[in-house]
Amino acid sequence: MASSLDSKSIYTERIDRVTDYMRSHLDRSSSLDELAGVAYLSSFHFHRIFTAITGETVNAFTNRLRLEKAARLLKYSKNSLTEIALNCGFSSSSTFSRSFKKYFGLAPSEYRKTGVIENSKICKDFHPVEEYVIPMSDEELETRFPVEIRRFPERRVVFIRVIDAYGEDRVLRAFERLVKWAKEQEFFETGTFFGMSLDDPQVTPAEKYRYEVCLTVAGSARLDLDPEISEMTLPALDYAVTRVSGDIKIVATATEYLFNKWLINSRFEPEHQPALEIFLDKESVCNWEHFDLDLCVPVRPLRRI
Repeated sequence: MASSLDSKSIYTERIDRVTDYMRSHLDRSSSLDELAGVAYLSSFHFHRIFTAITGETVNAFTNRLRLEKAARLLKYSKNSLTEIALNCGFSSSSTFSRSFKKYFGLAPSEYRKTGVIENSKICKDFHPVEEYVIPMSDEELETRFPVEIRRFPERRVVFIRVIDAYGEDRVLRAFERLVKWAKEQEFFETGTFFGMSLDDPQVTPAEKYRYEVCLTVAGSARLDLDPEISEMTLPALDYAVTRVSGDIKIVATATEYLFNKWLINSRFEPEHQPALEIFLDKESVCNWEHFDLDLCVPVRPLRRI
């Protein structure tokens, strides 16, 4: 079994492969799927792991590397601003100039003349933490959110996919709709309600962010589906599970801990499936002032590559 130190080094080696790859391809954009492939990680969970290891989002890291490369070229080459912009992955010299001034606090032409950044406005938000995450020590997190590995069997699932999931209580209304359908079809008592995030809110624009509101149903049951309700089968998988009881801040804190602390120090890596939020109290599934959840990340044994 890998130790915590070994696990962290394996994750670091994988992300180092990605950062080396990014440095070599700054003149073009690389998709998250492409970068996840370099790290041999699931694209569902790659961005969270990248941020946990580097302390920066992929976009922030890429932008910083491009601008730092541009600064070197401005200082040590005679290339034009347009040549430097394109060489560093910017679409035009004007886009490059705006980004450079916002990051360094002066225009590229000024920096080329002086080679000095005197009043830098650089803002490096390492490991950005949302305001709703509660500060806790590592010991407090481990005590508050113990993690176990649990095997989930193959599941037949009905679901409603919500796009622009942060807008106007869309997810809550989808849960209300699915609860109503489950009671009418007599699946409420036997089914399990859960949610799945298909996108990372730190990467995907809010209006495109997708969330699936789900309910398990018996494998042999006949279904009378509404137009907005679809069906799928989830494979049997192992999940890292921690139980959460409290408000949205507790849920956010537990989620951050599970991905950014526990996972990268464990002997596991994420499977290519979404994480789950299982609602333990079906009668309160639409009460979002208090949550009773099992937070579940699909995992497999961590491998060296």
